[in-house]
Amino acid sequence: RMTEQNPLASPPIWVDKLPDLQALAAELSRHPRVAVDTEANSLYVYREQVCLLQFSTPSQDYLVDPLALNDLTPLVDFFANPAIEKVFHAAEYDLIGLRRDFDLTFSNLFDTMLAARTLGYKQMGLSSLLKEKFELEMDKRYQKANWSARPLPPEQIDYARLDTHYLLNLRDVLETELRAADLWQLAQEDFARACQPLTNPEPKPQRERWERINGNQALTPRGQTALNELCLTRERLAERLNRPIFKVLDDRLLLKLATEMPQTQADLAAAGMTPRQLERFGKSILEALRRAAHAPLVRPTPTVKPSEKLLNRINALKTWRKMKAEELKVESDVVLPRQYVQAIAEQAPSSPAALAQIMDESPSRVQRFGEEILKIISP
Repeated sequence: RMTEQNPLASPPIWVDKLPDLQALAAELSRHPRVAVDTEANSLYVYREQVCLLQFSTPSQDYLVDPLALNDLTPLVDFFANPAIEKVFHAAEYDLIGLRRDFDLTFSNLFDTMLAARTLGYKQMGLSSLLKEKFELEMDKRYQKANWSARPLPPEQIDYARLDTHYLLNLRDVLETELRAADLWQLAQEDFARACQPLTNPEPKPQRERWERINGNQALTPRGQTALNELCLTRERLAERLNRPIFKVLDDRLLLKLATEMPQTQADLAAAGMTPRQLERFGKSILEALRRAAHAPLVRPTPTVKPSEKLLNRINALKTWRKMKAEELKVESDVVLPRQYVQAIAEQAPSSPAALAQIMDESPSRVQRFGEEILKIISP
C-alpha cells in the first residue's frame, strides 16, 4: 500500500546555501531511512562531477545543488551513520561519484535494484519496478540531460525528485518479498559489501587507453604506436575543450586512422572525419600520425597467464553457478559474486573454515552453498 498524496502537490525544497544544507542534514538525521539519488554530467564534460543530490523523507523531497555549495561536509555524518538506512536504486555509480567528488564514506544501505536482482526480477530498472508495483509511469526524457546547466527547467526538477520520491515505498515492498523468500539476510550482506570501495588485493597492471580499443590486436606494432599517439592527442583535445573523449573522435575512427595512416586532410576526410572534425582537429591528428611514424614502438601490457588448475577451478565454479542460478531463477552472480569466484579459485580452500574466511562478508552464501562449492573445487 502506498502512503501517497499527489507527489507534485508540494514543490521539492532546493538547497544551495550552507545554512540550508546544515538544516537539511539535521532534518535527515531525524529519520530512520532516507531515499537518495544523484545526477552527473558525464555526457557533457571531460571530467564528470555530481551535479545534483536528491533526498526524500516520507513527507518531503529535497534537491541539493553541489555546484553552488562545493562542500558537502554537513552530510558526512548522515552518509556514514549506521543508524540511518540510505535507500538508493543502483547505488554503485552514485557511490563512486560521491566518493570521488566529496570523499564520503557509507554505511547501512538498501539498494532497490540489488534487491530486485536477488529476487530474480528480469526488469530491474526503476521505471519498470514502479510500473509493476504501483502502476506509475515514469518519464525517461531527462535521463541523458545536462545536469550541470543552471537554472534547471521545472520539468527536469520534477524528473529528479521523482527518482527518490517513491523509493521508500518500493523498498518496503521489496523487503517484504526478500523476507518471504528467505533472502533478507543475503541481501543485507550484499548491501553491506556495496558500501565498501572496490579494491583488488593485487591490482592488475592498468592497460593503456589504446589497448582498450577493440580491434587493436589486428594492428602492426607501428599501427598500435599510431593508435597510442591518436589516443593521447584526443585526450588533450578533450581536456582542452572540456568534452567527453567520445564526443571528440570515437574509437572506431581512431582505429581506422591508425590502420590507414592518412597523410593529408583529404585522406582524413576519406577515412571518415567530418568537415567540422577536420576543421577543429585535422592538424592535430596529422601531427600525431607524423610523430607515430618515428616514435618508439609501444608494447602491450604483459598479461600473466593463469595456470591450468586455476582456470579449471574458475570454469567449474562458473558452470555450477550457472546451473544453480537457473534452478533458483536468478542471475548467476546472485548465487556467487564474481570476486568470490576468483578468490575461491585462487585460494582453493579445502575446509568449511577456510571457505568461510574467504567469504566472511557473506555467511548466508557459505551456509547455503558452502558444501557444494567445496565439492566442486576439491581435486
